[in-house]
Amino acid sequence: MAGHSKWANIKHRKARQDQARGKMWSKCSRAIIVAAKSGGGDPDMNLTLRYAIDEAKAANMPKDTIAKAVKKGAGADADGTSYDECRYEGYGPSGVAVIVDCLTDNVNRTAPEMRKIFEKAGGNLGKPGAVSFGFSQRGLIAIEGDKATEEQLLELALEAGAEDVTDADGTWEITCEPTDFMTVKEALEAAGITPTSAEITMIPSTTVTCDAKTAQKVMRLVEALEDHDDVQKVHTNADIPDEVIARLG
Repeated sequence: MAGHSKWANIKHRKARQDQARGKMWSKCSRAIIVAAKSGGGDPDMNLTLRYAIDEAKAANMPKDTIAKAVKKGAGADADGTSYDECRYEGYGPSGVAVIVDCLTDNVNRTAPEMRKIFEKAGGNLGKPGAVSFGFSQRGLIAIEGDKATEEQLLELALEAGAEDVTDADGTWEITCEPTDFMTVKEALEAAGITPTSAEITMIPSTTVTCDAKTAQKVMRLVEALEDHDDVQKVHTNADIPDEVIARLG
């Protein structure tokens, strides 16, 4: 499972094939290009670029491909393509709230395509702000339970600015403000603790518990959205029990 939180468990994936990996790298490249274009090509001076590069590394994207994307965004190898950030909000099956973050070179194309994906899955696209009020942006770092003790993490993470350390079914979850994310992550890595995953994400204040039938529909919607070239991230408030995920495997 990619992402260990109860609220994030719809990120469950089957083994990615090369084609899927190539699509992921394409999305990472787009994020790097946009970050470098807006804030410059030095990750030490551009935090958004640093996040984008970290995510690309986590996706095993080759260093030279990352470097090319930075160069392209910084203007050294520009091709004239411009991307806009846009967010779509709506409801999936059984009223599950869904937020979709995109980078697109044509909003007039992307918007109707998002609407079609939602409707095909039995959901509907809402207006801006329709569901985002029920989420808060947070840094989320997951660490395998046997990699560190609670005492270690409490001392390291809280001292670095984290808000909380919790045990989620054998995985430690550390949450923090987005501004403290890099400080907390670096403090853990300096202590030799490598996170399983680390990202700035949207965490819901309440969740919708899904049975097997609903879970299958929600996961189908999320997969359809993530398969779209313009989509960078999908956030939901679906709570899919582990036994349901195992059954759907």
